[in-house]
Amino acid sequence: MFRVTREIDFCYGHRLLNYDGKCKHLHGHNGRAVIALEAPQLDERGMVLDFSDIKRVVSGWIDENLDHRMILRRDDPVVEILRNLGEPVYLIDDNPTAENIARLIYDFTADHGFPIVECRLWETPHCFATYTGD
Repeated sequence: MFRVTREIDFCYGHRLLNYDGKCKHLHGHNGRAVIALEAPQLDERGMVLDFSDIKRVVSGWIDENLDHRMILRRDDPVVEILRNLGEPVYLIDDNPTAENIARLIYDFTADHGFPIVECRLWETPHCFATYTGD
């Protein structure tokens, strides 16, 4: 099995609802998504996938949708306030934990035909969550 990995750095903010700790408040992270793709054989170019394709599609989506945005649960009461202020938000159905953001990036990557096997989201230099699919 062959594997390639691409790291994508981005900044995002979030907060966790139904949580008793610091993360219940709006705050931000310098995150890093680490995307691993695998294939049993290489293509005619000798690649699992061209790194520039990952950058164009996945990094492009992260830059456009997640970078420098508040990632919030759809029913978070602060959403309307932020939107009224013109602040960029990205809404998800679940709490925007590192685990759920890793799954979000994994699902986007898989939905675009990339042979992803793992997405790791580094929330801080010492903490990460991994999603490997179903």
